[in-house]
Amino acid sequence: MTPAMTPERWQQIKAIFDEALDCETGRREAFLAEACANDAALRAEVETLLAGHRAAEGFINQPAAAQAAHLLDIKLAPDALLGTQIGPYKVLQEIGHGGMGQVYLAVRADDEYKKRVALKVVKRGMDTQDVIRRFRSERQILAGLDHPNIAKLLDGGTTEDGLPYFAMEYVEGKPITDYCDHRKLPTSERLNLFRQVCAAVQYAHQNLVVHRDLKPSNIMVTEDGTPKLLDFGIAKLLNPELSVLTIDPTATAMRLMTPEYASPEQVRGETVTTASDVYSLGVVLYELLTGHRPYRVKSRSPSEIIRIVCDEEPEKPSTAVNRVDTQAKADGSTRDITPESVSKTREGEPEKLRRRLRGDLDNIVLMAMRKEPQRRYTTVNQLSEDIRRHLERLPVAARKDTLGYRTEKFMRRNRVAVVVTVVLALMVTAFVISLSVQSSRIARERDKAKQVSTLLVNLFKTSDPGQAKGNTITAREMLDRGAEEVNLELKDQPEV
Repeated sequence: MTPAMTPERWQQIKAIFDEALDCETGRREAFLAEACANDAALRAEVETLLAGHRAAEGFINQPAAAQAAHLLDIKLAPDALLGTQIGPYKVLQEIGHGGMGQVYLAVRADDEYKKRVALKVVKRGMDTQDVIRRFRSERQILAGLDHPNIAKLLDGGTTEDGLPYFAMEYVEGKPITDYCDHRKLPTSERLNLFRQVCAAVQYAHQNLVVHRDLKPSNIMVTEDGTPKLLDFGIAKLLNPELSVLTIDPTATAMRLMTPEYASPEQVRGETVTTASDVYSLGVVLYELLTGHRPYRVKSRSPSEIIRIVCDEEPEKPSTAVNRVDTQAKADGSTRDITPESVSKTREGEPEKLRRRLRGDLDNIVLMAMRKEPQRRYTTVNQLSEDIRRHLERLPVAARKDTLGYRTEKFMRRNRVAVVVTVVLALMVTAFVISLSVQSSRIARERDKAKQVSTLLVNLFKTSDPGQAKGNTITAREMLDRGAEEVNLELKDQPEV
C-alpha cells in the first residue's frame, strides 16, 4: 500500500531527490539503494522526480518545441502552420514560442475587417490534458482583463484537429530592458515607465490574478513608449469560481518558472500569492536600474536554484553597478557588462549612476525583494507609490523615518526655496550684526562727547568769582584746573 503523501513524506522525498541530483550519474543507483533502503514507494517517487527533471532540463531557456520533440521522439515542423488558416485568421509567420504554445503573427482572412493579431496555439505533441487545461486557463484569465498595459484577448476557438487557440492584440516592441537601453533612458524615465507596469500588475491582482512569470521578455514596450504585459500562461487564479482551472504548481516536473525572476516561495514550491509578483517586479527593477541580475544562476539544479534564491542576499543596486558580468546573448555569443557600459545607457558616468541609486532606490528595490513575503511591500501599488515619492523627493516607506532623513528630503525637494531662505537669513544676520556694531560705535562716540562736554562745562564753572582766589580768575588758572581733572578722571581713557 502506498503511504499517504504527508508534508513530512514530501520533505523526505525532496531531500533525497536534491542529493541525488548532486550525485554523479554512475553513483546515483547506489545512492538511491542506500537512501531509500527497502522503501520501494519512496524510491519510485524519487525516480519519478528525477525522470521529470531530465525531461524538463533546459525547458525554460531553450525552445520548448525542440525539447518536446526530443522527449516525445516527434519531429515537429515549426512552420507547418504557415500559410494555413485557423478560424478566421491566416498564419503569416512564427513570432514566439513557450512551454505549451507557439505564437504566430496572423491576419484576418475574411472580409469583416483587416487586423494583425498574435495567434497562440497549443503545440502538437504537447497537447496533454494538463497543458490544454492550462492553455484554456490563460485564455480565461485574459478574457477577464481589460487594461491599457495588458495585451488584450480578441478571439478564441479550436482548430480543425481539436487544438485550442486564441487571438490577442499583436504587440510590436522590445522587452522593457532592451527598450530602455536602446533609448538610453535616464533613471527617472525608467522609473516612470516601470510604474505603468506596476499599474497593470496591480490591476491583475485586483481581478484575483497572480502573473507568476514577470520578467523583461513578458513586458514589451511599443515604439510610442507604452508597456504591455504578456503571457499569463502560468498565472494563478485566486477567484474560487475559476480555481478549477488552475494547476498545482508543485506538480512533478511542471513547476514552471524562470528561476532568475522567481520568488523564494516559488522555487520552494510553496503557496504563491501576490507577494511573489512584488518580488519578481523587484528583480525586474533591479535589472532595469543596474543592467545586472541580482543573482548569478549558473546551474539549473533545483537545489542550487533554491540555495541561491532563498539564501543569498543580493548586492545593493548602487554596489552592483561596479561589477563586471558576462551575459549570454540570444545568438549564442556573449557580452561583457561593465560599469561604463551600464552607466552609458543611463546616467552617463559610473559615479553619477552610483549616486543616483544610492539611498532611496537601494532600499526600495531590496524591500521588494525581501526573502520573507510579509516583509515586502504589501501590494504592488505600495511599491509604485514609494517610487513616486522618491521621484518627488518625498520620504519613502523603505527607509527609516528619522528627523535627519526628513530634513534632507525637505531640503532636496525645496532646494531653491531653501537656498533663497538661507541667503536672506544670512543677509538679515549680516544687517543685524552691522547695525549692532554701528549702534555700539555711535554709543561709544556719544559717551565720549558727553564726557568732553561735561569736562568743558565743569571747566568753565571755575570762572565763577566765588571759585577764584580773587575777584577774577585767569585763563591760566582755569586751564590748570582742567588739566588736573583730566589727569584724575580720564587717565584710563586716552581717546577722550
